[in-house]
Amino acid sequence: MKIVDVRATTVAVPLEAPLLHANGAHWGRFIRTIVEVETDDGLVGLGELGGGGQSAEAAVAGLRPYLLGHDPFRLEALRFAIANPTASLYNNRTQLLAAVEFACLDLMGKRLGVPVSELLGGRLRDEVGFASYLFFRYADPSTGRGEVRTPDQLADEARRLKAEHGFEVHKLKGGVFDPDYELECYRALADATAGDLLRYDPNGALSVGRAQRFGRAILDLPNDYFEDPTWGLNGMRQLRGLGLPLATNTVVVGFEQLASNVRDPAVDVILLDTTFWGGIRPCIKAAGVCETFQLGVAVHSSGELGIQLATMLHLGAVIPNLDHKADAHYHHLTDDIIEGGKMPYRDGAIRVPTGPGLGVALDHEKVARYADLYRETGDYPYDRDPGRPGWYPLVPNERWADPAAAQPADLTSW
Repeated sequence: MKIVDVRATTVAVPLEAPLLHANGAHWGRFIRTIVEVETDDGLVGLGELGGGGQSAEAAVAGLRPYLLGHDPFRLEALRFAIANPTASLYNNRTQLLAAVEFACLDLMGKRLGVPVSELLGGRLRDEVGFASYLFFRYADPSTGRGEVRTPDQLADEARRLKAEHGFEVHKLKGGVFDPDYELECYRALADATAGDLLRYDPNGALSVGRAQRFGRAILDLPNDYFEDPTWGLNGMRQLRGLGLPLATNTVVVGFEQLASNVRDPAVDVILLDTTFWGGIRPCIKAAGVCETFQLGVAVHSSGELGIQLATMLHLGAVIPNLDHKADAHYHHLTDDIIEGGKMPYRDGAIRVPTGPGLGVALDHEKVARYADLYRETGDYPYDRDPGRPGWYPLVPNERWADPAAAQPADLTSW
């Protein structure tokens, strides 16, 4: 089996409402690039790449000389061909490699007639549990619904998601408003979900001092973990005396950082992202290191459609030390580009696909529809907030959004 073609299609899939985060916003849609790798026997493997738009399509097209004629089963050779650690200092291809790895694993599973999880050691669980992943949100400009900017709105949204999807762990994406205000919101979330576990994640936006004060103020709550409250391994180490489990998806995203965290502990829980780490297999390797040194593991979400969600599910199925619920932006989407539409939650979990390969297939009509939407609406800057023209984030931040500010007039372009 040899690779004979590689194609990339960028889509824009609408969200229920625009999502705010410490670095800016998702402006009402996720922009994702779908990668298709075709082999000489007519099989097509699927991958997914975050954002990038036309530049991502061009980057995937640039991989053609590396991929044509390659055997998809030879993934280690492919890793060095695409992302040699010294050569790629000049052209960081980690996320491109991840998309291609997804597609090659999909091809291998389809060729052998087995799910990807069987190629990775066999599943230990048939479903993966998820946290609710709550965001502060602007209202959808077309409906006027979906706004979350007050403690009461956050509490209502948490109750809605718990009733609809069965979540028992709730994560608040913070770093948007003043930490004192977000503390009020977090406590409202605790009241609304009494008995459930909580997570707070301001994406490293707080100074060490503000993070310490916030951490002390939530010690009485049922915290699952305190995620990236401040930036850097050394900053996180200064918070270890709080008595809260510390988690990260930003300062341990590679093996050198993982080794540093083992030698001189800074965080307790590593959130493994199949894109950030360069594929499913590196995440499994990292999970093995975490198992050896008794570090907690969760599966991170970087804004997925159904293809990447499938990679997250197959990862979650095979690692024995998955001791925390996974993250997913998935429930914020209004639709998906896979056949059958969005995968359903049941009791806060999603079933691991059982079909060959990743177990998902493209709905080509929806791919075309959302590719047209991308061409119509274009890109947006992830690290800008349409409600704060001219603003950009600092680390640590001190320029917070105003929860009472007027809804921005334009959420489609910049």
